[in-house]
Amino acid sequence: MAVWGGLTRHILPLILLLTTTGTKAQQFTLETLGDTLSYLVLNDKGHPIDRWKLQFPVYQLQVGDVDGDGKPEALVGVVKTTRYDPVEAKRLFIFKNHHGRIRAQWMGSRLGGRLIDFRIKEGKVLSLQATDNGRYAVVEHHWRDFGLGFTRFIAANVTREEAMAAFNK
Repeated sequence: MAVWGGLTRHILPLILLLTTTGTKAQQFTLETLGDTLSYLVLNDKGHPIDRWKLQFPVYQLQVGDVDGDGKPEALVGVVKTTRYDPVEAKRLFIFKNHHGRIRAQWMGSRLGGRLIDFRIKEGKVLSLQATDNGRYAVVEHHWRDFGLGFTRFIAANVTREEAMAAFNK
């Protein structure tokens, strides 16, 4: 099995998720060509059918249905500045498969605090965030009409260790 930027461990779960949900054998994978060049790839039965160029460091790929339409979206963690936040930081982008084409669904500049990590759990997005006071929070987000909305704090104003424990639970 090939390794793309250390993401091998994500490929098998993606294949299993997509084949068990009845999606037409289409899956998202990540092709990393360098530190600041990757492609989000939509494959159909192992063959690429569309690619989205990501010209910045990518630190994570997660796949799951976050908008509730029954089809998996690709959640891509990138490091970059944005129009609304000129500080280089971790960001979360969400892409969907729209009739065999990759389409941006949300390209967030911030979720609240400084994003450290994210994952999908039961159709929700959990984020591990650092706050301005040196503490941490774990936040659950849900899909709104456009973008992610705040659902609840799982942990707030806690140490990094406490936040990591809550995030990984």
